[in-house]
Amino acid sequence: MYDMPWAQAANDRLWQAVRAHMPSDLQSKAPETLTRDRDLWQVWQAPDLLLAQTCGLPFRARLHAGVTLVASPDHRLPGCPPGHYRSTLIRRQGDTRDLPALVKSVMAYNEPLSQSGWAAPVAHLAGLGLEPEATLRTGAHHASIRAVAGGQADFAAIDAVTWAMVVDGQPDLAARIYPFDQTAPTPALPYITAPGQEGETLATALAQGIAALSPQDRATLHLHGITRLPATAYTALPLPPAPKD
Repeated sequence: MYDMPWAQAANDRLWQAVRAHMPSDLQSKAPETLTRDRDLWQVWQAPDLLLAQTCGLPFRARLHAGVTLVASPDHRLPGCPPGHYRSTLIRRQGDTRDLPALVKSVMAYNEPLSQSGWAAPVAHLAGLGLEPEATLRTGAHHASIRAVAGGQADFAAIDAVTWAMVVDGQPDLAARIYPFDQTAPTPALPYITAPGQEGETLATALAQGIAALSPQDRATLHLHGITRLPATAYTALPLPPAPKD
């Protein structure tokens, strides 16, 4: 899920390390390289899925009954418990409006089934008695950042890990953006496998594979380990209302 161009080599090394720590029976099922050319929903729902990462909202809205939860990543984000993340709210540099003013303009969001781009900010706004009056669906966090930077939208909520990676890899774009607020932490993007697969064994391989990475690769991926949250940590969260656009 965090496979930016500047992070792909580190993700490849992560997969090789995870694969190397699988027992031989699982290793024989594991592809030698990551799958990057298939629709995500096909991957997530494949009956022979070995290991993938999804988003918390698709997991609780549609996937949880048909997959096995393996683990949650630990990104060591400030203010977040292990296995959790949050959204960073952004606006353009030079724009000094607060949320009550920004909600009267255009909020960019990546897609309706995004925890960080839609569900978390909508819950954050609702807690303040606010809701966006106009929205722009962009299709991706990067597109939402560019929409805000370019003036097509006025604010957005960006996955905090994605935002940290954009600061690392696209500093010129990040410099056009001002992060001004953040949502409450929620469980991070879960690793899943097909029903009947060995979730505990895969979690062990994941933990060992992450530990085997170089410090630089862990820093590039903002990935430092895993934790095993119960599925109810995800499913207990309410489903958000659909966008109006």
